[in-house]
Amino acid sequence: MNQVHTNEAAAELRENYRKLIEEKPMRIRNAAAALGVSEGQLLASRVGENVIRLKSEAQAILEQMEPLGKVMALTRNEDCVNERKGVYKNYNFSKHGPMVVGTFVGADIDLRLFMNHWNFCFAVTDQVQDRTMRSLQFFDKSGTAVHKIYMTDESNLDEYEKLVERFTSDEQPCWIEVEAYDPPAAPPEDGEVDWQKFRAAWEAMRDTHDFFPLLRKYKVDRQQAFRNVGDDIAYPVSNDASKRLLEAARDKNCEIMVFVGNRGCIGIHTGPVQKLVERDGWYNVLDPDFNLHLKTTSIANTWVTRKPTEAGHVTAVEVFDAEGELIVTFFGKRKPGIPELELWREIVAELPREEVTA
Repeated sequence: MNQVHTNEAAAELRENYRKLIEEKPMRIRNAAAALGVSEGQLLASRVGENVIRLKSEAQAILEQMEPLGKVMALTRNEDCVNERKGVYKNYNFSKHGPMVVGTFVGADIDLRLFMNHWNFCFAVTDQVQDRTMRSLQFFDKSGTAVHKIYMTDESNLDEYEKLVERFTSDEQPCWIEVEAYDPPAAPPEDGEVDWQKFRAAWEAMRDTHDFFPLLRKYKVDRQQAFRNVGDDIAYPVSNDASKRLLEAARDKNCEIMVFVGNRGCIGIHTGPVQKLVERDGWYNVLDPDFNLHLKTTSIANTWVTRKPTEAGHVTAVEVFDAEGELIVTFFGKRKPGIPELELWREIVAELPREEVTA
């Protein structure tokens, strides 16, 4: 698509977006879906208005985050949003095969980053009622958001403006060319897998990070593994388990870990949950520095899993949508080498079991 056509397409998209939100105000992600484009494309169409295209140097941008002070880190997928306020500290980036993996490990901002999926970078200024919202937003090659960083009342806006100026791209196109991801390869039939050997490998794990390589080695997906490994270490529970465990964590003052991710980023909250609100098919944690928004109407399957580590087994509650995509994972608060909380195990043990179905 040449420059003239892209400018025309962007202008048409901007106008359609304006009409749409005048008729029915909605979030940009929902508006993009309604208009048949990616969120990244819709955001790019606003370049020159309240959006600035940044250089495609996401790692370098992230390495400059700490001077911005207290911000809000937003990581989401289609059905769950993790919003955590804090300071970006202790970054580390390293190469693992072809993938550049990054981490921020702090008491508040705790992230796992898969940088090969960070393609498009923007600085955005939005007017929401009487508030000016400034953010840095990052998208993968398909135009899907992988991470967003919002300024708060406690952020250093001078440092934010310096960072935006430093990374503003020389070119400011109002269109991005997106590329769809290939669908995942189909897993083998259950009967083609040596489940006895798979279980032995599961039991031999010494770290929860060994689990993904185990799935990859046997070319199976998560729920296929859970169905076949044995119900003493993986079993389904009621799909209201997320609500039940959050309420129990609140009532029993049990600190938990909440992992919400997409292909480019995993956002982690560690700590208590207090204010729980259910509204319009979403279950929400609305605490001062941590918000979680879980679309309960999208939950198709929920599993309890027990994975061995050198400090004893780790118990997780893993929540999936109808397509088998992982929505959110819950753990008890823990650190490597330290056994998990007995209180968390008690909470999980009280979740109603379901029958295993293919």
